[in-house]
Amino acid sequence: MPVNEEEIRFLEDKARKIRKAIIDVTGWSGGAHIGGALSMVEMLTLLYFNVARVDPADPQAADRDRIVVSKGHGGVGYASTLAEKGYFDFDLLKDFNKFKSPFGMHLDSAKVRGVDVSTGSLGHGLPMAVGLALGARVQQKSWRTYCILGDGECNEGSIWEAAMAAAHFKAVNLVTFVDRNRLMIDGRTEEVMSLEPFADKWRAFGFDVREVDGHNYAELSAAVDAAHAAKEKPVVIIADTVKGKGVDFMENDVRWHYGGLDTDLVARAKASVDRMAGAD
Repeated sequence: MPVNEEEIRFLEDKARKIRKAIIDVTGWSGGAHIGGALSMVEMLTLLYFNVARVDPADPQAADRDRIVVSKGHGGVGYASTLAEKGYFDFDLLKDFNKFKSPFGMHLDSAKVRGVDVSTGSLGHGLPMAVGLALGARVQQKSWRTYCILGDGECNEGSIWEAAMAAAHFKAVNLVTFVDRNRLMIDGRTEEVMSLEPFADKWRAFGFDVREVDGHNYAELSAAVDAAHAAKEKPVVIIADTVKGKGVDFMENDVRWHYGGLDTDLVARAKASVDRMAGAD
């Protein structure tokens, strides 16, 4: 069902909290892939707080939906979302990416409660998500798999091999998102390795394509509803996003693909999140 106004306000409040958590964790850790973590917050928030069937009290429930964050370097955002959902205490993230911490830069499913799949090297998430989706079908289970890709990650050939398999086997219980923020570690995607015509490529590989504003819950929710209704083709949701979303001095700036924050920058960044969210 489409999200209503009350649900949107709830999700927006969650997103604001998660963005501020990402900033705190980046400050504590000394550095993180903050830009791409901030750009996918709405996708994570919609999945964990509105769409996916997951239960922090029973993270290994057999009938849970599976969520694969293929852009694993965005772990600072993923971990902050899991903490907000209640999988573990947020204070544990004060040791994020430090010696002997279970929270590495890329989250490990063997160490972090609530993580279904470890996605370290880029390009591996969608192949694993396709396997999970087909596995549910073989077992005649109703749970779905959701996968979040980075756009720079789509330079990897393994992404397109997986896409070809998903379309061929009609894995309609798989919902794929692409965080299309148009920036990667070395610069703009279209300058480093052009992806366009991006939507047409997915169509050519057999997907139904939905192009949405990746920070608009109504558009994201409608696209997910369309994916749930799919019968013949898997759906990819290309989410037009802003790298560093919510922090004015980070937005659309490739220098914030990875970065650290001192005390003053943490305060400045969190104030920007509140201001841009219209919070009191």
